[in-house]
Amino acid sequence: MVAISEHIQGILKTLPTKPGCYIMKDANGRIIYVGKAINLRNRVRSYFHSPVDHTMKTRRLVAEIADIEWIVVASELEALILEMNLIKKHLPQYNVRLKDDKRYPFVKVHWADPFPKVTVTREHVQDGSRYFGPYTSVWAVHQTLDLLRKIFQYRSCDRIITGQDPRACLYYDIKLCTAPCIGRIRQEEYRQMIDDLCKFLEGRTDPILDRLKRQMAEESGLMNYEKAAVLRDQINAIERVVERQKIISDTKLDSDVIALARSNGESCVQIFFIRNGRLIGREYFILEGTEDEDDKEIVAQFIKQFYAEASSVPDEVLLPNELEEAMIIQQWLNQQRGGEKVQIRIPQRGSKLDLIKMATENAVETLDALKTQWAADTHKQSQALAELQQALKLEAPPNRIECYDISNIQGTAAVGSMVVFEQGVPNKQLYRRFNIKTVSGPDDFASMEEVLQRRFKRWQAAQEVKEVGAKVDPSFSILPDLLIVDGGKGQLGRSVKVLKEFGLEEKVLTAGLAKENELLFLPGKDLPLEVPRKSQGLFLLQRIRDEAHRFAITAHRNLRSKERLVSRLDQIPGIGPARKKALLTKFGSLSGVKKATPQQISEVPGITAQLANDIWEALNK
Repeated sequence: MVAISEHIQGILKTLPTKPGCYIMKDANGRIIYVGKAINLRNRVRSYFHSPVDHTMKTRRLVAEIADIEWIVVASELEALILEMNLIKKHLPQYNVRLKDDKRYPFVKVHWADPFPKVTVTREHVQDGSRYFGPYTSVWAVHQTLDLLRKIFQYRSCDRIITGQDPRACLYYDIKLCTAPCIGRIRQEEYRQMIDDLCKFLEGRTDPILDRLKRQMAEESGLMNYEKAAVLRDQINAIERVVERQKIISDTKLDSDVIALARSNGESCVQIFFIRNGRLIGREYFILEGTEDEDDKEIVAQFIKQFYAEASSVPDEVLLPNELEEAMIIQQWLNQQRGGEKVQIRIPQRGSKLDLIKMATENAVETLDALKTQWAADTHKQSQALAELQQALKLEAPPNRIECYDISNIQGTAAVGSMVVFEQGVPNKQLYRRFNIKTVSGPDDFASMEEVLQRRFKRWQAAQEVKEVGAKVDPSFSILPDLLIVDGGKGQLGRSVKVLKEFGLEEKVLTAGLAKENELLFLPGKDLPLEVPRKSQGLFLLQRIRDEAHRFAITAHRNLRSKERLVSRLDQIPGIGPARKKALLTKFGSLSGVKKATPQQISEVPGITAQLANDIWEALNK
């Protein structure tokens, strides 16, 4: 047995023998591992048996466990679902998990709308829309949408479609929209077109082509040659795409082929999507927390996390090896598919085994290419930090760099941005923005001073709560090795002043990066430091400064948009505080009011039909 604290011993004695999930935490209360078990008592106690039987990863996990919680459920299937949800929510460091899984984009078809539009989203919610993905490349998604729009000409605007608009937008003129806004296409025709688009994304092109060819013949027979020509062009465009899709099988089964490649602790899963016997696409996913895990566990965790979000589940899933929990995963996949049966197969011969080999080969090549790219990026980051260390005469590389910028127009809607780079890489979870509160008019220097004061006041507060063991915000609880302000000597002076106020002038090096000539100003130096023009160090400083500027501009635009909308709502005769509150309560936000129809607005208590029309016109015209 390994050494166990009295607290853990007490927990082990009270564990139930029922199915459920267990949640392991470290001394800071952070969730570091989530698991499931048919018998919670036996599974959790096994972690604390002789460490000889454990992998190095499990030994490190056990050494960090300070607390254990558990949740009892009714069945193994419920335990599996709960485990997936907990891993997705908490991203425990010792679990196998999809890297950056919250960032994967989807194609979203707004099916609940009368005239659905098609967008890209990173949120997969139950709102009546149809989702396709996830994809690993946003660029590839936009390329797909560009192709789809040339074939199906769906709308992308935010107009409320009545069919009575006086004129269509430019997209109608360049044949990228069917203009439902001016009544050029009926609702049932438009929705049929969007349904075809969905089938196209699913790889089901044969029914679309058959129907379009029948329609073309009918329109030609009626001598509607212009409409027939449009259908002909649509058919040709679809057929060109289908021709590029490799024929894999004569069977009409839908299959996903999954393969795994591993190298030096890195794991890459390649998945091929086969629909109606054609290879319609492929994606790769990188997994974290896979060290010391066997292939079966990695593939099992990938399946659970991928199909929890995937837009569809195929007839069969082809795998390179057996899974220990294959039966329960297959039961869950059946549930994900709406009760239709899903087969998990491990091919031993024939064309399906060839598919596994092809996917594996692609996974290996993808992982090799990514590792080469990562190595090049890491080298550049290390080189940039080393150059900054030398130029600034630091004892160590500036591993945490913070940069601040101010954005406003004539002093209105002023916003300060804080971006954080760690090891030369942006950590967007630590970004923060500050709405300027104490400064009137266009005074960027005073605004910068306010932002920095608020940042280091939060650092002070974090130090106080840390002493009593409370959780702190990592954005503010750690001091930067280098603090950059966007500007020259003026902004640098305010930064130095704030650091002195908090007694940090010896702990934090600050600098001002001026856009003109890209000069770096340092405290106490009359002349700026000119970092070599083509050095990685200067490239990193420019990237950090530009990121702070981008983040500030984005926050500023959002604030201006809200202020404009608030102002327009306040200026509508008949709208006072009570009605304004009722509108916001009903629609959730000002943008929600803007998107509502006059009929929907009139349903708010106290809003007459005439006032609803006035509100709609004020916000939309």
